[in-house]
Amino acid sequence: MGDRIHLTYDGPVATITNDNPAAHNAFDDAMDLELFDAFAELRDRPDVRAIIWRGEGKSFSSGRDVGSIGNLKVELTHHELMRRGHRGIQQIWEIDAPIIVAHKGWTMGGSFQRALLCDIRVAAEGARFRLPELTYGVIPDTGGFGTLFQIAGHGLVSDMVLTGRVVTADEALRYGIVSRLVPPDELDATVREMAEQIASAPAASVRMARSIIRHLALPELRSSMAEEMIGQTYLSRSDDMGELRAARAEERPPKYTGS
Repeated sequence: MGDRIHLTYDGPVATITNDNPAAHNAFDDAMDLELFDAFAELRDRPDVRAIIWRGEGKSFSSGRDVGSIGNLKVELTHHELMRRGHRGIQQIWEIDAPIIVAHKGWTMGGSFQRALLCDIRVAAEGARFRLPELTYGVIPDTGGFGTLFQIAGHGLVSDMVLTGRVVTADEALRYGIVSRLVPPDELDATVREMAEQIASAPAASVRMARSIIRHLALPELRSSMAEEMIGQTYLSRSDDMGELRAARAEERPPKYTGS
């Protein structure tokens, strides 16, 4: 795939590994494309029956590499960049094999939202989850509103988005964000056992079960992601975003007008 996303195969189980541990597996635009290439390859691998998505080092992913924001190396508008991101991540829904995400350390921002689009999430004790987007004057834009609303309801999504608070692994289990909580040294073995169990089941039955679940979830998620794209594009050019940038550059409190 590339230097920071690795895709490996072991029989019917594939593993995607985020490999940028020095930055807690934070993503920039180039790493995004490596991930999207991995999903594209998996779409064309009917022999793969289950997928593990994990991270090297201390964290699954700390979200967006803040240093890469505003440093896009290709000529794309903000809206075009978001469309590329949505098309890339929505390939998850076109892959036959279920995806199990192994969470440890930090899972934040867009990486948290991407994990929410997958089938199953398992957390190591001590894992932490956060949506810090409002800190940067933007909103979650990778399905975070819709998926978290479906999983945990209005109260938690409002709290996480509006305050940016950290959710612990214990809370994530209680809210249904993850379905299992295990000791850190058992995380890889647990998700591997789960993947092998899924891979050993009749493939037609797995596909049918996931199809029914997707039919329940996807209409609302597609609608929510489309609205996120419109909202984020507006915010990128809003007066408040300009004021946020100016206030930080001038080291003064911002004066927002709501426009």
